[in-house]
Amino acid sequence: MKIIPAIDIIDGKCVRLTKGNYNEKIIYNEDPLEVAREFEDSGITHLHLVDLDGARSYRIINYKTLFKIVTKTKLKVDFGGGIKSWNDLEIAFDSGAAQITIGSLAVKQPELCKEWITHYGNEKIILGADCSNRKIAHGGWIEISDYDVIDFIDDYASSGIKYVICTDISKDGMMKGPSINLYKDILKETNIDLIASGGVSEIKDIYDLKEIGCMSAIIGKAIYEGKITLKQIQEYNAKEKDNTLS
Repeated sequence: MKIIPAIDIIDGKCVRLTKGNYNEKIIYNEDPLEVAREFEDSGITHLHLVDLDGARSYRIINYKTLFKIVTKTKLKVDFGGGIKSWNDLEIAFDSGAAQITIGSLAVKQPELCKEWITHYGNEKIILGADCSNRKIAHGGWIEISDYDVIDFIDDYASSGIKYVICTDISKDGMMKGPSINLYKDILKETNIDLIASGGVSEIKDIYDLKEIGCMSAIIGKAIYEGKITLKQIQEYNAKEKDNTLS
């Protein structure tokens, strides 16, 4: 299972929100590239980059930050936030994104998103399935639909989606552990590669997510606040490499 650090961008700066609330913003670093390089130097290979300005503005904004990270590191970056049109999608890919995460648009314009899956293939498009009380949330997590998260994922799986990032909003930024039971149910009921997001607060959470079958885990606040250190991630990755070789 891969550990994927998250960098969220507002005004070109590395920030974290709590439960997606823009009014509860903490700036951790003025330079996202500096943070990305620290991750790379620690042996990390993948990065989850979120354009929070774009998510709020309904169009891609921080593509220059994406380009800078991709051209000045070897990190494989999945990018989300503000992807609302073919033009946004092409800008993100042209700026170096290895994968694109679609969230709100997958709720509001499913036919368009399924066109993208067909056109680009399921290795390039990730479904963002953010939920509150197991109901899909969108529009910056302000709107809660009646769409059950498992039904939502299953619908997209039937259209070819392979990778799904699932965030339980109640866990996001709260540092109280991930939604293990939710993820167990998703893995039991669907046939996708699950990327867990939200709530990871200690290295034990990583091993718990691995044990239930998650493909990857996205970590944000726990790294920035030192609850999980880059050294611990290095040690975890070394163990994973040893297990692969043995």
